[in-house]
Amino acid sequence: MKFKSLGLVGVGMVAGVAISLQFSAFAQRTGSPLPLDELRQLADVYGIIKTDYVEPVQDKKLLEDAISGMVSSLDPHSVYLDKEAYRELKENVAGKFVGLGIEVAAEDGYVKIVSPIEDSPAYRAGVKAGDLITRIDSTPIKGMSLDDAIKRMRGEPGTKVTLTIARKGEDKPWVTTLAREEIHVQSVKAKFVEPGYAWVRITQFQEQTVEDMAKKVQDLYAQNPAIKGLVLDLRNDPGGLLPGAIGVSAAFIPKDEPVVSTRGQLADQNQVFYARKEFYVGRSGGDPLAKIPAQLKTVPMVVLVNTGSASASEIVAGALQDYKRAIIMGSQTFGKGSVQTLRPLGPDTAVKLTTARYYTPKNRSIQARGIVPDLMVDETPDGDGLNALRVREVDLDKHLSNVVTPETAKAKRDELEESQLAKAVERARKPIEFGSKDDFQLAQALNHFKGLPVQLSKAEPRPAQPEPDPKAKPDTKPAEIKAPAKK
Repeated sequence: MKFKSLGLVGVGMVAGVAISLQFSAFAQRTGSPLPLDELRQLADVYGIIKTDYVEPVQDKKLLEDAISGMVSSLDPHSVYLDKEAYRELKENVAGKFVGLGIEVAAEDGYVKIVSPIEDSPAYRAGVKAGDLITRIDSTPIKGMSLDDAIKRMRGEPGTKVTLTIARKGEDKPWVTTLAREEIHVQSVKAKFVEPGYAWVRITQFQEQTVEDMAKKVQDLYAQNPAIKGLVLDLRNDPGGLLPGAIGVSAAFIPKDEPVVSTRGQLADQNQVFYARKEFYVGRSGGDPLAKIPAQLKTVPMVVLVNTGSASASEIVAGALQDYKRAIIMGSQTFGKGSVQTLRPLGPDTAVKLTTARYYTPKNRSIQARGIVPDLMVDETPDGDGLNALRVREVDLDKHLSNVVTPETAKAKRDELEESQLAKAVERARKPIEFGSKDDFQLAQALNHFKGLPVQLSKAEPRPAQPEPDPKAKPDTKPAEIKAPAKK
């Protein structure tokens, strides 16, 4: 008992010093007093674990787990990054990492596939968006944090990992063994799919995306200056860096027009981003869009999207839709309209925190709704079964609601009969090769250019929160900054 008391006193002293040092800074930033009772309770729990738990626990583990739990409880995209996770994040931004090639999110204690990365081990094995990972090797996923699951799937190149995958509509789980490899994400692909009709695909928005796209477009116009239609393919694009989305949008819309705005609690999160060089390359670098052909601003366009299109790809689709610059075709997008800001905690760790919401030029919130296409077109002539299996932002636990109303749309999900779902799964087994002659949605985009009939989907957009007043003016000024409420 004496040992326990001394432990608690020691923890209390540490907490007291920390409170004293941080009180003025915290109060200055938030205008709110520190919750001293709750902090004392946290210190008490810390001390009890240190003295009473069945086996010793390292201080570092306890504190990092406390931070991780505090941040991850906010929403699906806020996360504490330890040394390894921070390094992996920087690798992803650079466009390469070692792993299986999947974008994942937490759902009901498991790990759901948001989107497989093209040409990755997972993609080649037939892993699909909407699949649920239940085991990694022999370890059950249930109750495991998303960070821990990702760490288990990462590793050295050439090493293998076995995934047990549950797929809706199937009775038995699917087990597949994948070899980890360095994933090089090719950000931009481009080609002529028919004489006079160009296809530009962006798989992820990275540091070099704007520059790569500009070069690909210049090459296309060098091959044929008389382009009659351009398809911008953003299907299964999970997003990435905001400057990339701004630069891609700026290539097609008038200069200096708003591309996207953000609104959050802090002043630096209330911003409007314009189709200007400084917003996608900074003030010191050269403008990669300076030499793109002028015809790119007026060429007829179709933007292809699906449920795997998220974040930065939704910003591009929303801007081009608002300015009526392109026809948006495909399926309703993922609906990730929140801003994540990296706050370093030191040289090796950081917090990735949701700090704002994204809004299109016409004040439409993307969060938990996504972009609804102008023309709803299924992925195959027989239906859009694969998209019916995919998880969207509104389906994620603790997702940030659309600012229009606090209600979620989770209870309003589309339902398919089991027989229809089983057929959809069977059709979806072989990955669709985007840009190929068998790409049904691309064929419908070409039909649109040529004035031919387009086979539309019979499905309605998934319900979501109501949109803002359509008469609202474009958001050309930062939103009003309000002080946080005092508690």
